[in-house]
Amino acid sequence: MNDLAAHIGPLDAAGRGSLHQRLARGMRDAIERGIVRPEEALPAERDLATEFSVSRITVRKALDALVADGLLVRRQGAGTFVAGRVEKQFAKLSSFTEDMAARGRSVTSQWLMQLEGAVTPDESLMLGLSPGAPVYRFRRIRFADELPMAIEHSAVPGFALPGADAVGESLYQALEEAGHRPTRALQRLRAVLFDTEQAALLGVEPGAPGLFIERRGFLEDGRAIEATKSWYRGDAYDFVAELSAR
Repeated sequence: MNDLAAHIGPLDAAGRGSLHQRLARGMRDAIERGIVRPEEALPAERDLATEFSVSRITVRKALDALVADGLLVRRQGAGTFVAGRVEKQFAKLSSFTEDMAARGRSVTSQWLMQLEGAVTPDESLMLGLSPGAPVYRFRRIRFADELPMAIEHSAVPGFALPGADAVGESLYQALEEAGHRPTRALQRLRAVLFDTEQAALLGVEPGAPGLFIERRGFLEDGRAIEATKSWYRGDAYDFVAELSAR
């Protein structure tokens, strides 16, 4: 990408807001108009500072604002990139970690809950377990390149794992290592609006659109092995299904 300033134009000294806010608005407009495309790398901060005749602190503040809004992502050792929407294929049973790794993205999680307990009535129905049966529950925020992408709440039967701490970044990897990775799943998806708590966890405004997915995973012998509810950011995730007439 060359001479981003030529596309954005000069920063009007009499414009609304501080210098870094005006720079952020100009870059946002360039992203929304497709002048800079998804997954495209931005010039280094020092080069942007030279292009726009501003300080590196001004550039950094503008980039920080766009990262916070999910328009840019920072990748360790690689630079700052325009965020690309993630496409999730329905035809393949894969985990969030596997999806992100396939796209070269760094995955991290913020744990909100990781414990063992007795099955609830809802979990009993979803997992086909008897009252009092043990289950492991996991709730976390999933990040890709430091951008919060989803809230994930999973429950698995007690026999599926050696302990709650067996799960690292990937639940499916832990289930596979324990010999209980699902081989098929049923999913239901619907559009939702994030409530105040969900919005705070994902760094979006309350009422922002999202995608809610319920998944039940099954072993080859038909036993339910996973009940997961996930809330995905609607501005960062697309779900794609390949359809056939046969």
